[in-house]
Amino acid sequence: MPFETTRFDIQDHLKTPEERILYLEAAFEDGDPSLVAHALGDVARAVGMTSVAKGASVTRETLYKSLSETGDPRLSTFFGVIKALGLKISISSDQDAA
Repeated sequence: MPFETTRFDIQDHLKTPEERILYLEAAFEDGDPSLVAHALGDVARAVGMTSVAKGASVTRETLYKSLSETGDPRLSTFFGVIKALGLKISISSDQDAA
C-alpha cells in the first residue's frame, strides 16, 4: 500500500492572532533574518497582503519581494509591517550570551 501524504500549507495554521504570534516568536527565536522575513510574509499573506502593504505604506509588489525567502526588507519596511499587523517588538536580555 503506498504511503499517502497531504500538502502542508502554513496558511491553515495562521488563522488566529495567537497562532500568528507563536509562529513569529519561533522565527525570531531561531535568529535567521531570512526566516524572520519569510515568516512575516506568511503572516502578512494570512492577514491580507493588500491591507498589510497599505498599513506599511509600501506597494504589494515591494512587500512580496521584501518578505520572500530571499528578501531582505529595509528596516522601515520591517517596522511598517509589524505595525500594520498590530504587533510590537520588545527586547529582552539573553543572560546566557554574556
